[in-house]
Amino acid sequence: MHKKENIVMNKSKAFAIRIIKLYKYLCDTKNEYVLSKQILRSGTSIGANIKEAQSGQSRKDFKSKIYIAYKEASETEYWLELLHESDILEDNLFESLYNDNYEILSLLISITKTLNKESKK
Repeated sequence: MHKKENIVMNKSKAFAIRIIKLYKYLCDTKNEYVLSKQILRSGTSIGANIKEAQSGQSRKDFKSKIYIAYKEASETEYWLELLHESDILEDNLFESLYNDNYEILSLLISITKTLNKESKK
């Protein structure tokens, strides 16, 4: 069976893998264990909620999980900013991760807007 490509799922999974590697880097290289745990949780939760949305029991359930994924991506943005502004995360790594997260946020906003338009019909 050939599954239709899901861009937001693919991007969020690739991002989660980057976040896992970031977590290892922060723990092993920077000896940072508190913020790294926070970003690990929120950064991997984005894709988990998108995956869960795909198995939603209803349109309302799907929408709820997509919104939770959006909130997790927003939280991840905050942790990235904190790590960067506290000089734990270097500029180039921050910008790369921040841009990937922003792209996912934008996709989730677009999905949410589409769902809201459809529900008003």
